[in-house]
Amino acid sequence: MADCIFCRIARGDAHAHVVHEDELVVAFLDNGPIRPGHTQIITREHVPYFEDLSPEAASHILGLGQRIAKAMKQIYGVPRVGFAFTGGDVAHVHAHVIPLVEKGDITSQRYSAGPIPTPPEAEQIATIAQLKAALEG
Repeated sequence: MADCIFCRIARGDAHAHVVHEDELVVAFLDNGPIRPGHTQIITREHVPYFEDLSPEAASHILGLGQRIAKAMKQIYGVPRVGFAFTGGDVAHVHAHVIPLVEKGDITSQRYSAGPIPTPPEAEQIATIAQLKAALEG
């Protein structure tokens, strides 16, 4: 897609601070980082949704994310690094790799403000049934 910002970055038509690139992906620093080092990994191919990625591409992104996470732990001295596939802002598969300094760095503020709310047991059982049926279907 010519107008997709991530496609333009992947082609080299838009500026990005590239951390890593290979034949499948480009990893670059996020322009609005949650923490220093916050990196995004995008596919070179335009794939709007992460569930449409080939297992090979998904595995490649995850493996690179693990390598970046290990580097972040050394550089920033953090015990944990967050990894999340997203797509809310740009409909092009991308993963965020973020050194976690505070509890709410990638968690909803409603969770970090107090105890994590637990859904009622009946709701959880219904959710399990729905997910299992969809996975088997």
